[in-house]
Amino acid sequence: MKNLVTAFIVFSLISCDNNHKKIVNTDDNSIDVKNELASIEETRNNFEMAIAEKRYEDLAKYATEDLISLTPICGDWEEYKKMMKDPSGLFSYDSIRMKPGETILLNDSIAYDFGTSSSFYTNSQGKAVEIKASFLAILKKDKTDGVWKLHREVATTNTKD
Repeated sequence: MKNLVTAFIVFSLISCDNNHKKIVNTDDNSIDVKNELASIEETRNNFEMAIAEKRYEDLAKYATEDLISLTPICGDWEEYKKMMKDPSGLFSYDSIRMKPGETILLNDSIAYDFGTSSSFYTNSQGKAVEIKASFLAILKKDKTDGVWKLHREVATTNTKD
């Protein structure tokens, strides 16, 4: 009983202590959201342009060194994946159009993009083909050049239409 009373008194003193320190975020490094979103959009546009202009050697500028990208393997993507087993060039897309529906900055160096994309390629019969996907991408801002880069990506043939 004595231990119970002692525990109750200690608990009461702790729970009634209004002078305890509150954790308050005093980080004054606010993010210029408008500027960062514009920078992400610039990276996206530069990536699309590099593909359209067949500057495939520039594509590494828009991805982290440890990029992991999981693309669809079924549906409209099956023919494309078969063709990729024996590619005729360095990169097989003729163009890509990315349509982000949501871009969220988590902090000054991590963001995510959620949306749809249309990739265009020429199949083995010489016909232009459009393949669609939904994607969720994690972007990292490079500490050396300040460019937002693709770090992780998961894409699916399921689209939100």
